[in-house]
Amino acid sequence: MRPLKKRSFSIAGHRTSVALEPEFWTVLESEARRAGRTLSSFVAQVDTARDSRPLASALRLRALASATQAGDSGGQ
Repeated sequence: MRPLKKRSFSIAGHRTSVALEPEFWTVLESEARRAGRTLSSFVAQVDTARDSRPLASALRLRALASATQAGDSGGQ
């Protein structure tokens, strides 16, 4: 089992760290690139839309949704 990879971000003027599996970071980085955003601004966007869910959980769900959409469209 691969260890979690921790990333630090500044969101709404506060520093925060998120630890996710490397595979999730890979999907999130790809989605941020496709959206023409930095990973930091992409994470901030997910943060604002997450309600009371922990940020790490919201990011995992976003990555899962992205990977599911890619699978549904044949990776295109």
